Order: sequence, then C-alpha cells, then structure tokens
Amino acid sequence: MQKEDFLRDVLVELIKKSETVLPDDVITALEKSFKKETNEIARLQLKTILDNVKLAREEGLPICQDTGTLIFFIDMGVDSPYRHVLKAAIHEAVEISTREIPLRPNCVDPFTGKNTGNTGERIPWIEWNLVEGSDCRITVLPKGAGSENCSTLRMFNPSDGIDKIENFVVNHVIECGGKPCPPVVLGIGIGGGADIAMKLAKKSLLRRIGERNPNKVVADLEEKILRRVNETWIGPMGLGGNVTALDVHIEYASRHPASFPVAISVQCWANRRACVVIREDGGVDWI
Repeated sequence: MQKEDFLRDVLVELIKKSETVLPDDVITALEKSFKKETNEIARLQLKTILDNVKLAREEGLPICQDTGTLIFFIDMGVDSPYRHVLKAAIHEAVEISTREIPLRPNCVDPFTGKNTGNTGERIPWIEWNLVEGSDCRITVLPKGAGSENCSTLRMFNPSDGIDKIENFVVNHVIECGGKPCPPVVLGIGIGGGADIAMKLAKKSLLRRIGERNPNKVVADLEEKILRRVNETWIGPMGLGGNVTALDVHIEYASRHPASFPVAISVQCWANRRACVVIREDGGVDWI
C-alpha cells in the first residue's frame, strides 16, 4: 500500500472515532455530573446525553447532528516520511468521511454561501507544529457552531487584575446561557497577541477533563473560575442545575507590556477529539 493511501485510511478512522466515540474522560465527567446533580430536569438532560453517547458508540453514528468544522493539530517530526503528503491526505480523508460516516456538509463560502461539503478555502484548518524525531502526532477536534458562536476575545488594560478576567469569563458564560449546549468546557487563552490568545484557548480544549495547568497559579485560577461558573445555575442545556461547566482549561503566553489579550473558546458537552501517532515504520498508536 502506498504511504498516501495508508495515511488516508488512518485519518478516516481518526475522524470517525472523533465523531462517534466520546473520550472516556468526558464520559466520566458527565457521569459524575449526573450523580451530583440535584435538579431533576438537569438530571434528565444528562441522562439523555449519556444515552445518546452510548448509542452513537454502539451504532457508529455521529454523537451530534452538527458534526462540526474539523480542526487538525499536527506535531510533525522533522524526519517523518509523511510530512510532504499529510495535507493532501487530510483533505481526501475529510471528503471520504463526509460521504461514509456521514458528516453534515458544514463548509460554506463566506461571500456566496455556496456549500462545499467539509472542505473549502483553508478548511479543514491545520495547525502545524514541528518537533524533533520521526513520529507524527495528529489530533482532530470537531468544533460545532453552537459553542463556537460563544467564543470571544477581549483586550484588557495591562493594569487590570486577575479578578477582572474572572468576572469577564463568568459574565460571558451567563450571557451565553444555554446557547453552547452546556455543560461546557471552557478554553481560555491569556497573553501573547490577539491571534495567539485565541489559538491557545482552542488548543487548551485538547486537554483531558481534570488535567490542570502545571503552573499552580494558573491551576488555582482554573479551579476558581470553574467553581464560579457552576454557581451560575445555568445548568445542563441552560435549564438550571448544579453543573454548567465540566472543566476550565487555561493556557498562556508572555505578552507585550502594553497589551493584555484574553480569549475564550467554548466547547459544548460533546467535547469530541481523537488522537493518533504514526511512527516512521508505519506503526499506529491510538491515543
């Protein structure tokens, strides 16, 4: 088998896993939320979500009718034999997956409105990161529009304190209400520049539920924002309850002394993602 065909087949399987199998850490978080939820309407919503997740896995069907925009995060070893063919393989795999899984055609031209399936101008989006070695690590994040529409960016005054960032995040969650299909996962990017903060916010969604930032100050902020968000009583699907967010993840970068960007990338309860490592010898490790 040609390496292009091999790579395409692995990518099709990766996309299918991301769309039909919710990661175990997300399922565990939803189950814990169901057990501690006291609002009966919220419990019904969470039970329906868990039943849906189980059925999708058993039937090999998409978890949600909005199969999202596919975003690929690539850690490409500089010595990987796949570095020259991966982009084309991704596009081909997305087109095959759209037909066979199937995926809802979610790509339209922003000026004409013409639907082009799930590929188009710069879509699927690919984030490249060159690393040492010959392995290629590929993570796909299907991002639905309901949650994406609640993502935002604010440029703070450099003299503003962390308390203002906390209030900004919590107030934004309150403003969004049930639109992003809570319980959500909040990705927050702090510092860098406007574009860097947004990228950090989205990339933080790849972390496992419960995984804290190694910086204790940041980890404490994650916990505090999570607690405050869950005190809003927005609850599952915005119908009230103890659990509005499954987790809060923060990533940060050093910033210019005159600029203080803070970005929020909101993910719905279906925090879909899948990862695979392809070794130089053709070995495949599913993460």
